[in-house]
Amino acid sequence: MASWHNGEPEPERSSLVRMYAVTGGRTAPRTALAMEALVSSATSAQLGTTYTREYRAISELCRQVRSVAEISALLSVPLGVARVLVADMEADGLVKVYQPQLEAGLPDRGLLERVLSGLRRL
Repeated sequence: MASWHNGEPEPERSSLVRMYAVTGGRTAPRTALAMEALVSSATSAQLGTTYTREYRAISELCRQVRSVAEISALLSVPLGVARVLVADMEADGLVKVYQPQLEAGLPDRGLLERVLSGLRRL
């Protein structure tokens, strides 16, 4: 049974339900989106209240170029949710996505070394 506080569902449970609702139940983005893909805001203006708070937060975060993985971590949402939201925002022209260039389907060695280095610092 969910606990309630001042007429509102408990935050953890309601946030999980909200993520499901925001993505329309989708767990995969409409287009392939690597977790290391870089994202930047396509507009300098703040998004209005007609957009979800997740869209507004992503737009604000991406005033500086961020990876999809960073967006996921900074917003405390699952990576799959971040991928869906970023792909939808790209389709709406709200963000620009820069996919990594892979040669012959293999990841760049320099990228892997940077990721490993970052993981070691955690």
